[in-house]
Amino acid sequence: MKKIVLTLMCCFFATGAYAATSPFQLSLTPDIAVRSSSTQINGVTLNVWGENPQRALALGIVNGSTDDSSGLSLGLLANYAQNYTGAQLAFIANYTAGEFSGLQWAAFNYAGNLHGLQLGFVNVAKTSQQGIQIGLINIMQETRTWFRNFPNEVAPAMVLVNWRF
Repeated sequence: MKKIVLTLMCCFFATGAYAATSPFQLSLTPDIAVRSSSTQINGVTLNVWGENPQRALALGIVNGSTDDSSGLSLGLLANYAQNYTGAQLAFIANYTAGEFSGLQWAAFNYAGNLHGLQLGFVNVAKTSQQGIQIGLINIMQETRTWFRNFPNEVAPAMVLVNWRF
């Protein structure tokens, strides 16, 4: 009897975890949406302003990604995330507070920890393991000296291009 109850409990919890995902999201704001902002989207999101954990193609004016998200975010104005793997493309800004791996393309790009490429007018990375920045102003805050560890890193701030490996 204990095995049956334990098996039923496992099935119940597994079903609940499965129900917390969806292949589609449509939202005006994070609170006015087809799915709640805690639902993981594995597919496509269409947003005026959306915010979900996702493994998706996000199309919108402002796309927000929570938790560890990945995919392609195409934001008319901006994209933001906690941790993101993939590409963030926007006209105004891309912001990832934590780990970012992939491509950021916008006028302003920020990554907490950059592992990839930033293309924009202003690019900022708090830390970087392997990153390249191409733009008018490129800042890698973790780099403390100018050209001391060249060619592995360039400088704390540079015009046109900066990197750290």
